[in-house]
Amino acid sequence: MNRNDFIPIILGSDENAYGNVRLIHETYRIKPLLLCTRLLIPTMYSSLFDLIQIDQFDHEDVFPGALLHILKKHAAPNKKLIVIPCSDYYAGLLSRHYGQFEGLIANHFLSESLLNTLDTKDKFYELCERFGLDYPKTIICEPHERESALERMDFQFPIVVKPENSNAYEYLHCDFEGKRKVFFFNNRENYLTMIRNMNTSDYNGKLIIQEFIPGGDSAMRVINSYSDDQGNVKMMCLGQPVLEEYAPKTLGNYAAIISRSDMDIYRKVKAFLENIGYVGFSNIDMKFDSRTGKYMMFEINPRLGRSSLFVRAAGLNMVEALINQVVYGKVNDCVYGQATSLWSNVPRVVLQRYVTDPALSNEIDQLYRQKKVIRSLWYKKDLNMKRLIRVSRYFFGHITNYRRHYFDKEQASFAEPQGLEG
Repeated sequence: MNRNDFIPIILGSDENAYGNVRLIHETYRIKPLLLCTRLLIPTMYSSLFDLIQIDQFDHEDVFPGALLHILKKHAAPNKKLIVIPCSDYYAGLLSRHYGQFEGLIANHFLSESLLNTLDTKDKFYELCERFGLDYPKTIICEPHERESALERMDFQFPIVVKPENSNAYEYLHCDFEGKRKVFFFNNRENYLTMIRNMNTSDYNGKLIIQEFIPGGDSAMRVINSYSDDQGNVKMMCLGQPVLEEYAPKTLGNYAAIISRSDMDIYRKVKAFLENIGYVGFSNIDMKFDSRTGKYMMFEINPRLGRSSLFVRAAGLNMVEALINQVVYGKVNDCVYGQATSLWSNVPRVVLQRYVTDPALSNEIDQLYRQKKVIRSLWYKKDLNMKRLIRVSRYFFGHITNYRRHYFDKEQASFAEPQGLEG
């Protein structure tokens, strides 16, 4: 293996981007190129990459030409260019414009036609229906149906309401009072208050209205996978989130995950991905329904998740799986996550306060004692003084965020605490 055989190019600057940069440094001791419009806190003051900032790089009319220029500049004989998108919209841009980059990028991405079958929750549920995956009772709500949609509801409150793709550019850049990635409501009045605020914005996407699956954060599950260019799944890792984030802009993001193993769900998801011809990284969110014993699918993202370093905590390396296949032509059987470790994005005191299940609390304490814990942003080989100060403020700021925003989903007591902010 020669470190000069390839150049990794990371698109984005969030926790996901930093996690990939860190994996590349740990594995290959090289600096990737990091392309973004601006640095976010997770990548600020890092020395692990070469930064290329491009104004409006995430815009449809800027992205293709800008990336093509960089690819041509760095193309060289016997050196492969590997591009890793760290957000849904960068993944979408790559799928839509891949024809312009063909022959320059060594790795492949979902075709635009396949992406269009799963890039929103309603389309993903159609695939679930076809391939036998379970999902919550759901209403798909067009923009003009927002106020009347509950009349079609054949399930009871509490309900969960989400944009069709909370990571889509249109939703990320709209603005209205009380905006969140996901909403929880106990009654019609609170729902309508949110809808009337949303209707003042320029968000024109669909809404997903779902039954609330009983259980708190620890009932969630997430699977990260890597599928090779032939659509064969080569690596899978299952995680059990033990705590999510609660600040309005990050509500529903995972704050801490324990890696798990379940061959039944591995086999089911693997068959699904291979049946649809999926290529590249995937991130599937689901929830275990204790009433039925089934995993209820929520969404699939065409990239690794911002919490994907939980895979590394389990002893697997998905970036290495990609490089081994694309650069070195290695062919391996599928590797499944089996080890139990903890990934956390919040201070330990937050877990001690808000993870209330005694068995999980004891397990978390044991993993800390066994030093089986990884935190994405705390990488000892990248902690200069400026970065240490900035990351510390960000990291310990979670304590205030939880004190201000936490509510108990498991008891469905979220109507008032999760009410809209002024």
